[in-house]
Amino acid sequence: MRRRVAITGMGIFCSIGKNVEEFCQSLKKGKTAIGPIALFNVSKYPSRIGAEIKDYRPEEYFERKELKRISRTDQFALISAEEAVRASEIQSHYSSDQIGVCLGAGAGGMLEAEIYHRQILLKGTSNPSLILPFIPSFTTSRVAGRFGFSGPKLTVTTACSSSATSIGYGADLIRNGKCKATLCGGSEALNELTFGGFNSLKAMDSTPCKPFDRRRAGMNLGEGGAILVLEDLEEAKRREAKIYAEFLGYGIGGEAYHITAPEPSGTIEAWVMMEAIKESGLNLEEVDYINAHGTGTPLNDKVETLSIKKVFGQKAYSIPVSSIKPMVGHCLGSAGAIEAIASVLSIVEQFIPPTLSHQEGDEDCDLDYVPQRSRQKEVRVVLSNSFAFGGNCTALVFGRQKKEVSGDRRED
Repeated sequence: MRRRVAITGMGIFCSIGKNVEEFCQSLKKGKTAIGPIALFNVSKYPSRIGAEIKDYRPEEYFERKELKRISRTDQFALISAEEAVRASEIQSHYSSDQIGVCLGAGAGGMLEAEIYHRQILLKGTSNPSLILPFIPSFTTSRVAGRFGFSGPKLTVTTACSSSATSIGYGADLIRNGKCKATLCGGSEALNELTFGGFNSLKAMDSTPCKPFDRRRAGMNLGEGGAILVLEDLEEAKRREAKIYAEFLGYGIGGEAYHITAPEPSGTIEAWVMMEAIKESGLNLEEVDYINAHGTGTPLNDKVETLSIKKVFGQKAYSIPVSSIKPMVGHCLGSAGAIEAIASVLSIVEQFIPPTLSHQEGDEDCDLDYVPQRSRQKEVRVVLSNSFAFGGNCTALVFGRQKKEVSGDRRED
């Protein structure tokens, strides 16, 4: 039998929560961080808002010498990883070569590269340390180096499905016996190149985003880091670790259609969800909640809704579907991991996060999107979608810890 995978640690640092407990409470209360961007000058852009992490003082987390060599993206990942590793206690149970690091990435240290470039243009000189953490894989190396984890190390860059895909690959490292545990997730910092690029694509809403709403007009960007510790389930049980949930399966596919627009039929998205559910060993009736990609762009939300209907048929209308992006923004390289933690918390705390700004449905988006307020509900299994630029589609399945009884999966 293939090894099963447990989630034994989580860490998050984002705009609505600087740790897991704070993040969870914000999800329950429907707290949003969408507001004016102050990190760089946005006055020339049509959309000037996003989910920036406010009241952040890096010197409270890092030595001044270290701060000169790590990007804002690196910082978010390291803070999240510290919380996740501490919660899991894996360091005292495994050798360093038994622990891998598999992270998703977006723009890496782009913000620092922009600062470097501006200083060169204005002063003719700048600190070369600013471009040291530019490449996206630098974050993965920093996290591995911080803890001395010398197992397999991998950086996934598939646009905004990157960190979701990293979780699937990290689980595979455990299932295939290459690791006992893996750190998975991702990190992203706001930067002007990305912000300006999405504005130029006319994909940004100048007001708080409204996924699946008739008035939806685009996304808001966000930032943050999120790390999950995946572990061999039997090893975790043997050492009596706290198990938040079980990672049950994932699906991954590529549309090969368009660099920014989803293929209108939703066929690949539906296939990816079906693959994830099939790998989990569950049936469609067992899915209690869908944590949607839900960006708030007109076509993306329409296609995601259509693909959910293709998978679930009539049952689609009775499954709660929500997007947390009106609270945290679209965090690109860390979006999938942030939403994965939200999915696990929905299982641990038995609630559905809301689609905060949803008020009006339409003929293309007519499912139960859990509008405006969180909902108490029994949640055993969650499907979490990440559908990215370039048609990079990933779906993850999380569930309560299960055990094998007479060949069937039963809840513990």
